[in-house]
Amino acid sequence: MLYWLANLSDGGDFFNLFRYITFRAGGAFFTALIFGFLFGRPLINILRRKQGKGQPIRDDGPATHFAKAGTPTMGGLLILSALLVSTLLWARLDNGYVWIVLGVTYGYAAIGFADDYAKVTKQNVKGVSGRTRMALGLALAALAGIFAALMHPPELTNMLALPVFKNVLINLGIFFVPFAMFVIVGAANAVNLTDGLDGLAIMPVMIAAGTLGAIAYVVGRADFTQYLGVNFVPGTGELFVFTAALIGGGLGFLWYNAPPAAVFMGDTGSLALGGALGAIAVCTKHELVLGVVGGLFVVEALSVIIQVAYFKATGKRVFLMAPIHHHFEKKGWAEPQIVIRFWIVSLILALIGLATLKIR
Repeated sequence: MLYWLANLSDGGDFFNLFRYITFRAGGAFFTALIFGFLFGRPLINILRRKQGKGQPIRDDGPATHFAKAGTPTMGGLLILSALLVSTLLWARLDNGYVWIVLGVTYGYAAIGFADDYAKVTKQNVKGVSGRTRMALGLALAALAGIFAALMHPPELTNMLALPVFKNVLINLGIFFVPFAMFVIVGAANAVNLTDGLDGLAIMPVMIAAGTLGAIAYVVGRADFTQYLGVNFVPGTGELFVFTAALIGGGLGFLWYNAPPAAVFMGDTGSLALGGALGAIAVCTKHELVLGVVGGLFVVEALSVIIQVAYFKATGKRVFLMAPIHHHFEKKGWAEPQIVIRFWIVSLILALIGLATLKIR
């Protein structure tokens, strides 16, 4: 919205700054951060009053988690509110990619909110049925995949770009939309599975968002893509504003989610943020890089898949408990120890993901 102030510029004054994505990204970051600090405590107080007993705790979970009983959930509303306000203020609202990512983010937020609401009101960890969540998630992802394909330049439409072999494009044809659905739904559910310890999910989400935001900025500039030898996707640079707002809102939330958490993100936040990461990857043609940057989320999801499949086949377990962060809890690792080490892993994977831009 504020981008239109650039029309008041004669080319050399303050209003000209609003033409620059980097300036508006900075504005989005600080707007979301301040929003989080201002409204975090009031929102937590409202959630505590409305929810009473807070998020129900799994009976089969680590014993240390019972001390968290009564902690309110749906804290993702803080991130999402800050993100929406900042994006609408600072991003170009005539950019289709921004609306695709916003649509996925808040569509998944609605699914997560319904799930959290069911859990809190019924005091049951099951919430909305998995089939319903999956069906709605697939429908949203399909729409995002279709619109992304329509917006991509003709030479990249329905193509899969490889991160290292930059001159290779694989034509997925009619399978592009199902592939986009897999990426978006997979990212949403992987982040959701990771959100099991105080502060565990939000920092890796911010790291991945920052990495994808930098990639979006690069692939949206013809000069950078020519130098780095990557595919030019005009318009995606505006997603850098979105990711900056996400990081600002995420930091505001982390202030209250740091151990011991005053509020949980809930499915409201984890599904929305995971879906956002997947949608950005699809828009920027960096779906495979997301698998590297978000490698921690991939491992968390795989640990659940492996655990379930192996137990059904043999009646035995590979991990003491899945997702894998609970395995380390069962082994005696302290919660802050797990969280910080997983943050370190996420940062390393993000650097590897960024390095793929330079490798020729």
